[in-house]
Amino acid sequence: MTTEATTSTSQPPAIAVQAPQPALLRPPQISWRWWPVFRRNLLVWRKLAVPSLVGNIAEPLITLVAFGYGLGMLIGQVQLNGSPVPYILFLASGSICMSAMNAASFEALYSAFSRMHVQKTWDGIMNAPVRLDDVVFAEMLWAAYKSLFTSAVILAVMLALGISHSPMLILALPLLGLVGIVFASIALIFNALAKGYDFFTYYFSLFLTPTMFLSGVFFPRDQLPGVMRVISDWLPLTAAVELIRPLFLDQWPAQGLRHLAVLVVYGVAAFWIALALTRRRFRN
Repeated sequence: MTTEATTSTSQPPAIAVQAPQPALLRPPQISWRWWPVFRRNLLVWRKLAVPSLVGNIAEPLITLVAFGYGLGMLIGQVQLNGSPVPYILFLASGSICMSAMNAASFEALYSAFSRMHVQKTWDGIMNAPVRLDDVVFAEMLWAAYKSLFTSAVILAVMLALGISHSPMLILALPLLGLVGIVFASIALIFNALAKGYDFFTYYFSLFLTPTMFLSGVFFPRDQLPGVMRVISDWLPLTAAVELIRPLFLDQWPAQGLRHLAVLVVYGVAAFWIALALTRRRFRN
């Protein structure tokens, strides 16, 4: 009786091949699922609407009254494109753009970071069939909405004070909404990079504050040195001020299409970068 030894051919272990991860800079994939995220933020905000609104409008109105009426009594008028303009009107038309910038930035930084990192609200939302792109898009629109709402209230107060009676100010509302989108998108870049709330100091100290003083909010940009004037020409807040200030004077903006294009480019580029950095954060 012969036994046959059967030899089994050993096969190498299978190697799991991971599918390539999508590119971080791929185009945004936005669906209508951003709306429930936006609505969720709205419903939460309604509980704190009054203190939130007071906090957003108190500082710009105090600045307007203190500098516009106090300092304005000393300055009187400023020269704008060769024409005298009351300082209170000059300041009001710039400060409303600054208010839109600040409101969008605060919401897209501190509030968005709390929902993303501290409360882990984004993680809970993405357990539902909602993509990260939709969440980031909703956060950007929500910050822009709060910015527009705040700016509209400040504009109503300015009209009540008789600072301007121009019917062209109705066009300022969509422009202020665009300003909110731009600065919400820029702030979301820093939100994606932040490890804690202290990181936002860089945004305010190195970007927001210089932008505020270089963009013609408090004084005409003609007084800036040459190099600073060139830098100022391409700042997003400068484009906003150059679009909205003429509306207070019942005039059409000079080079309006150029300034509008600057805001659109800033908004699209900043949102794309913010989305790519947020994707990287959640991938790690």
